[in-house]
Amino acid sequence: MITIDIAKVKNALINDEIVAIPTETVYGLAGNIYSEIAIKKIFNAKKRPLFNPLIVHIKSAEYLEKIAHNIPEIAWKLAASFWPGPLTMVLNKQDHISDLITAGKRTVAVRVPNHKLTLELLNEIEFPIAAPSANIFKTLSPTSAKHVFGAFGNEILILDGDECKIGLESTIIGFEEDIPILYRLGAITIEEIESITGKIKIAAAQNHAPEAPGMLSQHYSPRTKMILTTDMQSEIAKFKNKKIGVLSFKSENQKNQVIKIETLSKTGNLKEAASNFYHALHSLDSSDLDLIIAEKLPNEGLGKTLNDRLIRAIYK
Repeated sequence: MITIDIAKVKNALINDEIVAIPTETVYGLAGNIYSEIAIKKIFNAKKRPLFNPLIVHIKSAEYLEKIAHNIPEIAWKLAASFWPGPLTMVLNKQDHISDLITAGKRTVAVRVPNHKLTLELLNEIEFPIAAPSANIFKTLSPTSAKHVFGAFGNEILILDGDECKIGLESTIIGFEEDIPILYRLGAITIEEIESITGKIKIAAAQNHAPEAPGMLSQHYSPRTKMILTTDMQSEIAKFKNKKIGVLSFKSENQKNQVIKIETLSKTGNLKEAASNFYHALHSLDSSDLDLIIAEKLPNEGLGKTLNDRLIRAIYK
């Protein structure tokens, strides 16, 4: 059920139910972090393995010490620069944070979302919320209430906050002896992080007991088979008599056998491309195609994040 009634969503959370909430990144499937019933419902609804930790969403940076301790000074600098916003930090957890949320680890992933409705909700309830993306495990992330409804139907109460403004998941940063390490590329670029921290380490994908959410090699995948290319016309020519859809960075000049084209940014703007990314993939995935051919983006700034998502989407 889709609603704009925050009071209804608040009551559901208080009563150990899970709800879908809008953020600036993607929609999240949220539950009270102090309710084991709710947290188990999140994992069950998403079909998410218990070894994959969740992100805790809090109302402000001032609340952080209720969730984490021994917070590095550089983490406070990052919070001052990017919160509310699409930065998740992995920090030493307070003892009362459930091992279910953290997949048994002594660290917890936490952020302050930047969406008016969700911040209003967080300020009206007396607990933070755990909120992974509101989709079935490994499928495309949702950037609209419609996408969430397509995954869960009326099983989940959905707070409608319109299309997600940024449309890409948060960047995830952890700390090893107070040295920042990148666990997941996201809506904040490496360059933006390093302008605060200096050079950071980059972690490899982890398919077993990952240190943070979003680290699995396969993730964010459409149901339709997809391939990634740097030469769109040559790739299209390999698949005669196939119903082909194209995910293009900025060009619409494709061959006639292409049934559907989604262009991320006609002007080649990576920020615009990012905001359109999941909407475009959802549109292609619902178009009864045999194949989606995606164009690799410039490997810079947000292009690195988008290429990361495409590589994970096609990983087998």
